Amino acid sequence: MFDGIDWGRADVWIAIAVLVVATAATRSTFWLVGHHITIPRRVGEMLRYAPACALAAIIAPDMLMEGQQVYFELSNLKLLSGIAATLFFVIRRNMLQTIVFGMLVFTGLRLLHVFQ
Repeated sequence: MFDGIDWGRADVWIAIAVLVVATAATRSTFWLVGHHITIPRRVGEMLRYAPACALAAIIAPDMLMEGQQVYFELSNLKLLSGIAATLFFVIRRNMLQTIVFGMLVFTGLRLLHVFQ
């Protein structure tokens, strides 16, 4: 992976140092000044939905796309598993159980599909 990198060049080490500083600065900002900043109530309420939005942005394309096409068919096992997991979550309201249930449904559907 790193075979083509000339580790003796200064620009490589400068790039690594800049990335280390940028990573440390962005990750430690809230730790250093977080208690001094008050977030408005409205912003705090909106930030509650950020993890769900990020998760949906990651999962939805994987569940709904096959290559470059949107795949809304009953043969889409990921979509069926996602629908089952969503219904399970609405009933149980437990995220860990929902993940396990969704994966079990997906595995079961795949096994049924393989043995047909």
